[in-house]
Amino acid sequence: MVFKRKTEDEVLQTERYQINLGPQHPSTHGVYQAILTLDGETVIDVENVIGYLHRGIEKLAEDRTYTQIIPYTDRLDYIAAMLNNLGYVQTVEKLLDIEIPERAEYLRVIMAELQRIASHMVFIGSFAIDIASITGWMYNFRDREKILDLLEMTCGSRITTSYMRIGGVAEDIPADFIPILERVLRELPEGLEEYDELLTGNEILIGRTKGVGVIDIDTALDYGIGGPNLRACGLPFDLRKVRPYGIYDRFDFEVPTGENGDSFDRFKIRLDEIRQSIRIIEQAIDNIPEGSVKSKVPRNIKPNAGEVYHQIEGARGILGYYLVSDGSTKPYRLHIHSPSLMSLGVFPEMTKGELIQDAVVNLASIDIVLGEIDR
Repeated sequence: MVFKRKTEDEVLQTERYQINLGPQHPSTHGVYQAILTLDGETVIDVENVIGYLHRGIEKLAEDRTYTQIIPYTDRLDYIAAMLNNLGYVQTVEKLLDIEIPERAEYLRVIMAELQRIASHMVFIGSFAIDIASITGWMYNFRDREKILDLLEMTCGSRITTSYMRIGGVAEDIPADFIPILERVLRELPEGLEEYDELLTGNEILIGRTKGVGVIDIDTALDYGIGGPNLRACGLPFDLRKVRPYGIYDRFDFEVPTGENGDSFDRFKIRLDEIRQSIRIIEQAIDNIPEGSVKSKVPRNIKPNAGEVYHQIEGARGILGYYLVSDGSTKPYRLHIHSPSLMSLGVFPEMTKGELIQDAVVNLASIDIVLGEIDR
């Protein structure tokens, strides 16, 4: 009998197998499942499985008045409820051609940017804990509590805010809101320095994220990705700058960008965006006028038949609402363009060929919220 010596490739060849990442919540940022096909520890293929959290919000909207829909938008991206509120009410206002009081416009900007900061803090903390940095998680959530206190002062809720209204905001801010906000804005930069010292230069974080999960600009655009994930690729596209809505054209701020489009850049970009949001809020405080916070809107809103699409710069990218009116008090159709769904689409492509430990980092870096995916 003649024995044939196996080549090195044959010796190292392993049998491919599949494992499930999710649908339990930890590391999958919601009840989401990724079916990973592995060759050893290398990811060969990824299949996205969504739908575990489906609640039918778009369908429910067809049997609710335009005002009654507002609380449902809180439950989409529940980490950035104020921004969901803002995008929706501005869509209805665009359909009705309503003029918003100046004070309400400034309050909207303040609340939207506070919410953006709080959302990015959840991202940074969750990203840290996904690479086993528990302390990095605690620092961010400590500072986020200060912002949630401000939201609670304004509308009585910390998460599902429902503060925005068609024609303005629910009510004016309390008398002590601005002094407390100014104190928080003075404290936040110190917290950001702590994140930087703890995480940004950490050799473990750098080793786990640099060159991992790279997305180039063309790929990002092909998948319809926007927001921080697109800007991390190097494209300075921010709707607040390129297509200003509300009064964003009155504010001076920069659009941070990354260089490599990797997981590290997606982490770093959100740190830089927090600083820019602070800058916007400070300008809004300096210029906010007195006056009404809500224009006169009929109790039963009944737009003319027609359709409208409006989009804003959400915490996770371009958040859009497509609204169709048939002339009744309820919308004929509401469709939501969710940034998390767009970002999740590229997850398989950015993960193939990388190690299984990189899959967790990649998923954390694109910052998804399943509430707006399974809407």
